Amino acid sequence: MTGLRSSSSHGLAPPRRTRAARALARALRLPFTGTARGIRKATHAHGAGESGLGKLIELHAVNGAGDVMITVALASTVFFSVPTDEARGRVALYLAITMAPFTLLAPVIGPLLDRLPHGRRAAMAGAMLARALLALILSGAVVTGGMELYPAALGVLVSSKAYGVVRSAVVPRLLPPAFSLVKANSRVTLSGLLATGVAAPVGAGLQALGPRWPLYGAFVLFVAGTVLSFTLPPKVDSAKGESKALLAADEAHLHLARARDRKDSARRRRLGLRTVGPAVTHGLAVNAAQRGLGGFLIFFLAFLLREHPLGGQSAAVSLGIVGVAAGAGNAFGTAAGAWLKARAPELIIVTVVAVVLGVAVCAALLFSPVGIACLAAVAGFAQALSKLSLDALIQRDVPEEVRTSAFARAETLLQMAWVVGGGIGIALPLNGTLGLSVGAAIVAVGWVPTVRGLLGAARRGGGRRVLA
Repeated sequence: MTGLRSSSSHGLAPPRRTRAARALARALRLPFTGTARGIRKATHAHGAGESGLGKLIELHAVNGAGDVMITVALASTVFFSVPTDEARGRVALYLAITMAPFTLLAPVIGPLLDRLPHGRRAAMAGAMLARALLALILSGAVVTGGMELYPAALGVLVSSKAYGVVRSAVVPRLLPPAFSLVKANSRVTLSGLLATGVAAPVGAGLQALGPRWPLYGAFVLFVAGTVLSFTLPPKVDSAKGESKALLAADEAHLHLARARDRKDSARRRRLGLRTVGPAVTHGLAVNAAQRGLGGFLIFFLAFLLREHPLGGQSAAVSLGIVGVAAGAGNAFGTAAGAWLKARAPELIIVTVVAVVLGVAVCAALLFSPVGIACLAAVAGFAQALSKLSLDALIQRDVPEEVRTSAFARAETLLQMAWVVGGGIGIALPLNGTLGLSVGAAIVAVGWVPTVRGLLGAARRGGGRRVLA
């Protein structure tokens, strides 16, 4: 009996240890699995899971996290690791070798991808995989300082641009029922901003281990993005009913687009041209100025604050303050865009850009740390909200069969404006009042000529609304 009891107790012991081990494993996994379930629930809410938009939201978050990892590694190598004068020369070289070819390539990417509408998932996966491989090349270049850093960085920029163009074309294909394009783009953009906010400190921590580590992190993220790209629904590869958009609003094309008789319809098909209308072209011009201001502030303030930090803080802290202000403004602008539901997009664009212009003028006249931080926050807010309003105009005024092409081509133009703004920022002398005056001028160049047209479009189209 004793032997039997002993055998039974020994026989029961392993199951108890197994249950305890399983309970411990569940407890250790809970923070990760619980977080993953929470993220999945948020990204797939309100029909986004069924339509496939939720998967695109997650993919864009991975894209944003990977890009910020590469940015951290390159910024530490090109900018922070050397004295200001040398850093300025390095950044100028970086712009010359990467941004100049990128500016030439950017207009080609959109039309090229127009010719491959049936391979959008493959194109997104290719852009992810290319950046994964380039991150490995950069991991060696950041240590040796070799010239391969610059062509690899150019490849990252081009791949990121290609992803952005394809993403703009994919979103309209994944709209849940009763979802506006503005709301969908808000969710996608917000996921990228949140992922960037989480990945930036992680990248900084990896950078403390060594310059290669953020790039290894980027490699892992982009490989994951390659896999996620193929989980998107097959319908994103469909180009049924689509045609190409022409970013023009002259009378000839307006009459061409409104033609109803058979002869003009055949002519439209033969030419392959569509107009996006005056409201869209005016909105695009203002958004280009906003994007140019964004590129300008990034490069100009990076060097200005390195030489003249905010309130006696270190350069890193000063840049962090401005970066957080801009990121918070962008996030609030994205949230406001979803809340406003694209009501009167022309008036929104005119108003928010007028506020940016006023803040930029005040910041230039009363140069101060508070003014710089306010300008960064307001510019981030206005850029996000005006871009969502532009999306609303495209959804409202552009025919469905050319809407995808219009988004892709508009995004290409906005990227080019950012490059031009960055080039101006790196070329200016480090004078705060002068620099912020130039920033105000960039906004004014896009805003002043378009105010009348946007207000007129608002009066003519005020009765039309985009479904929320």
